[in-house]
Amino acid sequence: MRADDEHLVGRCLQGDTDAYGLLVERYQGAVYATAHYYVGRYGSAEDVAQEALMEAYRSLPKLRDATRFGPWLKEVTCRTAANWLRRHGRRINSETPLPFRKRATIEDFREGPATRTERAETYERVQLAIDSLPERYRLPVMLRFLQELSYEEISAFTGDPVDEVRGLLQRAGRQLRELLADMNGESEGETTWHRVRK
Repeated sequence: MRADDEHLVGRCLQGDTDAYGLLVERYQGAVYATAHYYVGRYGSAEDVAQEALMEAYRSLPKLRDATRFGPWLKEVTCRTAANWLRRHGRRINSETPLPFRKRATIEDFREGPATRTERAETYERVQLAIDSLPERYRLPVMLRFLQELSYEEISAFTGDPVDEVRGLLQRAGRQLRELLADMNGESEGETTWHRVRK
């Protein structure tokens, strides 16, 4: 739990939209990763994330414990994604997610087509490996390695204790290394994993 989530929620309930903007800024990466986890498309995940954040704002008076805003927002996002899937069909696995918070650098523009293709193929292999993990590990992995959230940020969003998040990610990391090693050969599997974690 973030120390001031409760305070910001209180301000929102008094009509302070700037306070909700701060909550959105804090949790938007986690909401986007969760949306992508369920619907599996860039554009659709962005739509689901925006819809979830709007629904959370409308439903804020129903939140019973403001100290648990993050886990409540996660549930709102999951419901929003489930509703999207009912309207539009099953999850699409053809696109790999990009970090929501990543900012373009000059290096991104210097990359040639071959480098971009290699990076896309790498993320495709990692996404396949993530999809092979036990369900309990998948969302924390998406939040940590594709959105670059800290253990504390993941804990605030999922409601799991920080030590449990750390343990889940350590076990998931070991399984991902093994899965990627099976896909690519032992040394290449290690290289692929470390490349994605950078």
